[in-house]
Amino acid sequence: MSNGANALLVGGRRGTPAHASGTAWRERCALPLAAVAVAFTLAQLLLVRPGLGLGWDETVYVSQYAAQAPPAFFSAPRARGVSLLTAPVVSWSTSTELLRIYLALLSGAGLYLALRVWRPLFPDRVLTVAGAFFASLWVTLFYGPQAMPNLWVALGGLVCVGCFLRARADGRDPAALAGLAAGAALMAWMRPTDAVWLALPLLVLAALRHRGLGLLLLAGLTAGGIQWVIEAYIAHGGLGRRLSEASRIQGGLGWNLAVDDQLRGLVGRTLCRPCTGSLPHPVIMAWWFVLPLVAALGLVIAVRARRPAPTLLPLACATTAAVPYLFMIGYAAPRFLLPVYALLAIPVADALLHLVTRPDGRPRPVVAALTALAVAGHLAVQYAVLDRTVDRTTAHHRDWARAAAQLHRLGVRPPCLLTGADAIPVAYYAGCSSAAVRGHNANATEAAVRSTARRIPTAALSRPDGSPPAYARDWTVHRSPLLRLHIAPAPGRGRS
Repeated sequence: MSNGANALLVGGRRGTPAHASGTAWRERCALPLAAVAVAFTLAQLLLVRPGLGLGWDETVYVSQYAAQAPPAFFSAPRARGVSLLTAPVVSWSTSTELLRIYLALLSGAGLYLALRVWRPLFPDRVLTVAGAFFASLWVTLFYGPQAMPNLWVALGGLVCVGCFLRARADGRDPAALAGLAAGAALMAWMRPTDAVWLALPLLVLAALRHRGLGLLLLAGLTAGGIQWVIEAYIAHGGLGRRLSEASRIQGGLGWNLAVDDQLRGLVGRTLCRPCTGSLPHPVIMAWWFVLPLVAALGLVIAVRARRPAPTLLPLACATTAAVPYLFMIGYAAPRFLLPVYALLAIPVADALLHLVTRPDGRPRPVVAALTALAVAGHLAVQYAVLDRTVDRTTAHHRDWARAAAQLHRLGVRPPCLLTGADAIPVAYYAGCSSAAVRGHNANATEAAVRSTARRIPTAALSRPDGSPPAYARDWTVHRSPLLRLHIAPAPGRGRS
């Protein structure tokens, strides 16, 4: 066989040179995007650490199908997406480390797929920078391996908007049509109300020009949110009642300027409620103010290049997704804005690359050097905040684990019941049920708690500076580093 014939066969397909086949394989696999996704996954495992215990909200989501503990009370705003996402692991394993690794791998794969959707719309270099920016934010890294819904809303939003743009350009693109419905379903599966806010610009545009896409988008939102709606009628007295209850739990949705609350959260306050205290150092907040400015520059660049839609639509969706969390809620959590950051990442990356390169592709040395310095400073700030947040959160979760271990030593073992402060997370760690007689998670009465205490080991938890519930004032008190433990008399002994 001749050398030429050999060259034609090495690539694995007859008639395709080996170097051409290799180039085509790299093109199909989008290696730069895959590298970003792998780096994102590794960074989660190295910086967030699989040993980070489960947080309050995580224990609620995970407990629904967990082998570790009975299901915790599921309040009106929550959706079952995260519970189902984690069920393949938590239904048979109690290992938090295994759950973290599973979610880190899953979120890395999700980021790759979400960026890949945009390849017909932007060059790989833009998408690579966009993915690297989004993946390097402390809040993205922190929540990547956590059993929380917001990152998945962000990834679903990226898929949904990108596929809408592709289907708008080519209505016969089957991957785009399927991705549009799947992205909408993923968002609604995780947080139905967030999905509607993010999809509003798409729904408006579809109603004006692309009704077929609008129907497909609505079908995806319905498929993802139908369980939440059905549950509203089964457990909450109807959809209107559930929405009203969700609003009440979130402090009453209405005009609430929460921009300053979100700024306070940038220092690593995972839940800022009540959100008091001084604002963080300007160095910590700087990127948050620069981000919309660079995104606006990306829009200007796109308009001048006569390709506004792929930039304008994600900006519009980012804006509507941000509205409830910046102007309608009385507290803040940095994770609420993850969908906003994901959608802004592509216009921001486009603008940054435009700034550092000339039209002919050659770099602008001075601008590139200044941008590199700014990016290095940004990464340093993100890492510092992430490191402190992980340390602080790990310590808090260990306090819950210690309280659970102390309860076991005191005889409160499954089947058992915990009430009072931090009862939901401590109950998960202890393998107990949890109950509350008042507050957002109220699901029992004092009489029911007393009755249960006569049958199984029961404890009420209170803050060191607080007082126990009235029904637990004569129970035996023990101290832990975080809480006071009020232990009911052993079932069958004495009065509760």
